[in-house]
Amino acid sequence: MNELNYSNHEKIAIKVSIISILANTFLSIFKLLAGIIGQSCAMLCDSVHSISDVLSSIIVIFGVKLSSKKADKEHQYGHERLECVVAMILAIILFYIGVNIGISGIKNIISGNYEHLAVPKGFTLVVAIISILTKEAMFLYTKIVAQKINSSALMADAWHHHSDSLSSIGSFVGILGSRLGFPVFDSIASIIICVFILKAGYDIFKDSINKMIDRACDDDTMDKILNMACMQDGVVKVDMIKTRLFGNKVYVDLEISVDGEKNLKEAHKIAHNVHDNIEKNMKFIKHCMIHVNPA
Repeated sequence: MNELNYSNHEKIAIKVSIISILANTFLSIFKLLAGIIGQSCAMLCDSVHSISDVLSSIIVIFGVKLSSKKADKEHQYGHERLECVVAMILAIILFYIGVNIGISGIKNIISGNYEHLAVPKGFTLVVAIISILTKEAMFLYTKIVAQKINSSALMADAWHHHSDSLSSIGSFVGILGSRLGFPVFDSIASIIICVFILKAGYDIFKDSINKMIDRACDDDTMDKILNMACMQDGVVKVDMIKTRLFGNKVYVDLEISVDGEKNLKEAHKIAHNVHDNIEKNMKFIKHCMIHVNPA
């Protein structure tokens, strides 16, 4: 059953990534042409951000494929952490793009000469609105799927969509301000876009690092595991619970107390029931290790 679910995880993530690639390719070309014809620096920066989304979705596909490989002799705990590596690569790409966009906008502003800055054409405002709506729809769709299959790489891709949506909002404000008689607003929008991109990159990188260094699950998840163990017949109490994130999966270590008068077979059966119940009802748990103490 676990192998089937995991195969579905891979197929769903790849399907969503392919949809992202197609949509972002269209948006990238659309905004690039609009930026060139409409003479908008902010729109051009926004198109570059969308192009980075295409690259990120391609990387997600490779990451999901690699992390879905079965455990082998050299990697006996599986390859799930490769998704974290992929998410970190996406974060680095975002940092690079954000910094370069920000530098370009700052150079235009500190030059002090705004006469040479072109006023964007009116239709670029419509393009920005289309981009905002499209990217928010993609963000919500990808986020829901990422939460459903617990994929860190796909979640990183979702937030990349959201950052692109926010950058399009900045693009819209910059273009509007420029058309109202403040050409420098187009460059200011570039810096706003930079800030959103860097924030998204930071969040993705932080989440990936937490999953790479065996961070524990959140309190709600810990409580659910604890309650599930305590509800099992024969368990007197839970002496210890430890969890660690492993890519998009979780490892659990439990110490339970059972009646000390029970024989080895009875104690083993209780521990086995706790193990099976937790892994059956919490699909994201890769393995639950149970140690039995006499009460």
